[in-house]
Amino acid sequence: MLQVGIVGLPNVGKSTLFNALTAQEAALAANYPFATIEPNVGIVAVPDERLPVLEKIHKAQKLVPATVEFVDIAGLVKGASKGEGLGNKFLANIRETDAVVQVVRCFEDENVHHVEGSVDPIRDIETIQIELALADLASVERRIEKATRTAKSGDKEAKKEIAILEKLLPVLEEGRPARATDLNDDEKKIAKNFFLLTTKPTIYAANVDENSLADPDSNPHVKAVKEHAESENSETVVICARLEEELISLEEEERLEYLNDLGVSSSGVDKMIKSAYKLLGLMSFLTGGEKEVRAWTIPVGTKASKAAGEIHSDIERGFIRAEIISFDDLVEMGSRSAARDKGKVRLEGKEYVMQEGDVVDFRFNV
Repeated sequence: MLQVGIVGLPNVGKSTLFNALTAQEAALAANYPFATIEPNVGIVAVPDERLPVLEKIHKAQKLVPATVEFVDIAGLVKGASKGEGLGNKFLANIRETDAVVQVVRCFEDENVHHVEGSVDPIRDIETIQIELALADLASVERRIEKATRTAKSGDKEAKKEIAILEKLLPVLEEGRPARATDLNDDEKKIAKNFFLLTTKPTIYAANVDENSLADPDSNPHVKAVKEHAESENSETVVICARLEEELISLEEEERLEYLNDLGVSSSGVDKMIKSAYKLLGLMSFLTGGEKEVRAWTIPVGTKASKAAGEIHSDIERGFIRAEIISFDDLVEMGSRSAARDKGKVRLEGKEYVMQEGDVVDFRFNV
């Protein structure tokens, strides 16, 4: 399963956010640096408003949502790339993830210590960015040395690698992320094998207080984070991690009522999970019957036969066709049989590229 790492400086709300995401108090949220040393891992259900609708249509016995895995990684500090603050261990934890949620503190609270002594989200972002870039710079320099030796024997792949590494080098020397390097699609495929920390897609989680939730743009810290995120084509999700953690103990109806009283229509946690799922390049197709309604996770661009394999390898092996109806059409028709009568059910072959929200019935023979 692909993983999303939650990173940030100490005491910015990482473990609190993790607790809210996983709806449990599994991570030690304490007001001092390095409260988290070993990474906590949680499997989180992806909110999907379509599943209860399908449950009613199919009179299903249960719902099975898609899931995404979050990892709560200990706080980074200046000098992490040189081993400060258990830096090497934490960098290794980040390297194992597929995408990153960087939690940035955007609230003032004299009772919560900030490792730098003041709240400045851009400084915090740059601190982490520089540490990750320095770690990547050391990795790139080592790869250049190794590839140069290999290229002397006439190895064409090594020469391609060197060309890409030399593009990455000046960007990292400036303390910027490797993902800011102008690479074409083929170069990006090769660069992916370098496993650089700063190539990982990133979401910025602007952690605010309750007073900023209704109008986050009035918070200058949030505005600064959004501007930075936009400069590198990243997304910002505004969230009050402390509030979300407190809402865990409430029933769904009570949570929504509380959020409405604050002038907020939906949970920041739900937005974060959906954004992280999308950031990983994932999407869902749906299946439904009396036994269960389920959202199945596949990479964007997956073909029908491969999608069938997510359910069972035998279905992929004996794939005949996929009977597909869009979720909206199924809801409008009220049932698959009615949709079939109205010509809304499509028959697709194994080369069909699955679309978000396809409701599928696979036909196979083994």
